[in-house]
Amino acid sequence: MNIQPIDDRLLIERIEQEEQKVGSIIIPDTAKEKPQMGKVVAIGTDEDLQEIFKEGDSVLFAKFAGDEISYDGTDYLILSRADILAVLR
Repeated sequence: MNIQPIDDRLLIERIEQEEQKVGSIIIPDTAKEKPQMGKVVAIGTDEDLQEIFKEGDSVLFAKFAGDEISYDGTDYLILSRADILAVLR
């Protein structure tokens, strides 16, 4: 990976969640919200951050958090530590 976040930031790849249904109605992709769950791809240079998170961890993050970027056809988010709500282990 050629993207290295700095300070207290993480590089996250979104995890797509399963198709949503309400009763027998399938919600179309255009009406779905973006997932708020992702996988840690790279960790910033902050030593405390590196102790908390490991590459491959699944995390929950705030709804409108971070900055979206595209690299080699893949969409990523760069999030600060304050945007991460929980680590799923």
